[in-house]
Amino acid sequence: MTYLLLLATVIFLSYSNGANDNFKGVATLYSCGALDYRKAIWTATITTFAGSICSLLLADQLIANFSGQGLVSAEVTAQPDFLIAVSLGAAATVMAATLRGLPISTTHSLIGALTGAGLMAVGSNLNLPVLANKFLLPLLFSPIVAILMVVFIIRSAYRIDSWLSLDGNAGESSFICIGIVKLLTYPSGFNFWLPVFKVTTSGNALPNQIACINVASVMQAGHLISGSLVSFARGLNDTPKLVALLVGVRAHETEWGMLLVAAFIALGGLFNASKVARTMSKKITSISQQQGFVSNGVTAFLVICASRLGMPVSTTHVSVGSLFGVGLLSNKTDYGVIRKILLSWLITLPTAAAVAALVYLAVH
Repeated sequence: MTYLLLLATVIFLSYSNGANDNFKGVATLYSCGALDYRKAIWTATITTFAGSICSLLLADQLIANFSGQGLVSAEVTAQPDFLIAVSLGAAATVMAATLRGLPISTTHSLIGALTGAGLMAVGSNLNLPVLANKFLLPLLFSPIVAILMVVFIIRSAYRIDSWLSLDGNAGESSFICIGIVKLLTYPSGFNFWLPVFKVTTSGNALPNQIACINVASVMQAGHLISGSLVSFARGLNDTPKLVALLVGVRAHETEWGMLLVAAFIALGGLFNASKVARTMSKKITSISQQQGFVSNGVTAFLVICASRLGMPVSTTHVSVGSLFGVGLLSNKTDYGVIRKILLSWLITLPTAAAVAALVYLAVH
């Protein structure tokens, strides 16, 4: 019965995770009109599921971290009561935020729940240095790194060429035309040709043109790929954290646990993502194809690197940080929404800790 309760709470956590997190990778695609809501959520669902399955290859370190090993003793992490408290504390916190349309971090919630249940289980023996170094520092610094990277890339693009302007007012109707010009003609009749490039608003700008690339089409494709990569990275990073709660007590083999978690993450996104989707897509800042491409590229890069290194960063924190970086440059950020999101982040950890502590006292 205890194992069934643990399974049910992990399923609830997986569903809550999908409802709050699945749309974040494609939020910029929906925001700029590249995809409607239905296409966006299905894109996110499929690519997140693919990332979840691939996490089998990179799961070991994240599973170890989020089973509570290091924070508390191995004897405690092997207790179903402890893991039930952790999963229910995190799930209740994430779902409460989801119903209010607030994008919070499942990773942050899990850390809070591990802390609350750990304090009830071992008291002052909780390993606080591990909590700070392994968990809190990556969460705190990842959105700052995302903001700095987005600002650097966009400003660099401004300097490189005006047609790549990422403010949405230029570049979208530009073409990169490629042609050849005759440079030399030798007495033997051999001609030496030189390739030339020209950026223009016309699709036919060179006399010996051999190709013309529509910048808007390239950006749209790049934007779609980068958004899919964010969703893939999220599945890669988040799934092992949730499976850890099952594997810790051998309630499930890792492979089957991955499939179960992946399935309910997908369902949560399909049925309950709309409120968070509106916040991420319409309320933080307005965004163009080019801005979305940069924002998603930075998010995907940081989350995939973190997964590879076993670092528990939050896709939510990185994604919101990237969007905020775009808004800083375009002066279109809604700071009222940002304040609400930051407040929700501040109360995530203590809320999850309190719920997990109460659940642990109730079931232990």
